[in-house]
Amino acid sequence: MRGCRVLTLALAGLLSLPVMAATPWPGATKGPAKGPVVQKDQTKALLQFQKDLASVLALRTEAEPLLGAALLARPLANPPEVLTYHALLERASRNADAGPQVAWARLADCDAKAGTCPNTDALGVLEKQAPDNAAVWLLKLGVDEHAGAGDAVRADLTRAANAKLYDDYLGASLKALANSVSQLPPPADTYNPLQGAGAAGVQMVIVFGLASAQPLPGFQATAKYCEDNKSDAGVVGDCLKLAKVLEWGSSPLGRSLGLHLRETLSPDAADQQAAKNARLNLVWQMQRFAQLNIQAQGDKATAQKLLALARSGGTEMSVILASLRAYGMPPEAPAGWEPAKVEK
Repeated sequence: MRGCRVLTLALAGLLSLPVMAATPWPGATKGPAKGPVVQKDQTKALLQFQKDLASVLALRTEAEPLLGAALLARPLANPPEVLTYHALLERASRNADAGPQVAWARLADCDAKAGTCPNTDALGVLEKQAPDNAAVWLLKLGVDEHAGAGDAVRADLTRAANAKLYDDYLGASLKALANSVSQLPPPADTYNPLQGAGAAGVQMVIVFGLASAQPLPGFQATAKYCEDNKSDAGVVGDCLKLAKVLEWGSSPLGRSLGLHLRETLSPDAADQQAAKNARLNLVWQMQRFAQLNIQAQGDKATAQKLLALARSGGTEMSVILASLRAYGMPPEAPAGWEPAKVEK
């Protein structure tokens, strides 16, 4: 989807986090001469493995394995028609068990160069399937803001603020991928045998890497609209209502925006400070989870644990917090702790 990568980087910067998607997958080695060649060969082997997995999963009829197949096939260059992202998601969407997570994935079934992103048909389906999900209306807010439809943006904000929950379905994608990657063992040429995580490390990076490439709603547009309309009590009220929905939602990025809105818009100084403290804890949680991801690249047991948590379902945020609990890491930052700076 247009702008997804830029938005991910911007919000990761907001959280002071290392951007995991920019990190080479575990099999990629570096070196003055052989490194780039080895990385290219291993990346080619990894994409072939994803194609093989998608081919096996394409034989299924249920929505979840077809969603997993689509996510695996999305990075492939010129796949057969039956293995295209579009074809697999179309099949998944026709199933009785296809939930809004399939429609959310279909948002990226579009052509950014032709200006058809996000997929408007998928957005229409989501408005009907998940009208109480703030993520749907923040997505529409971004679309309407891009189109210069000011009245529609205001209406979208109100719908988002009055929603019951926030879920961008990344947890559902994690589950679909985590269940998918175990269908075949990764070939030896997809990973570095000298690294302790081995096959489990390859599976983990596929799961968390591909899931993180899912579409994101209009976080930047929402933050800008709220900040540009600080003098409008009605807008501020809706932005603060939205902040509460986001703070208890599925996504650390959404939670970060919610806390940012409360910190900057709340009229109560104590509430502002509480939001600032909660945001510091969120940075702590995300940096500890990034630490576990790095640890998992060299440790089989950690990789297997993270895969098991992804398979358990839930949301992205619940997987992150469960991972920290599993390794005895407290969710609150120690007194006096400051975030590690992202190297530039």
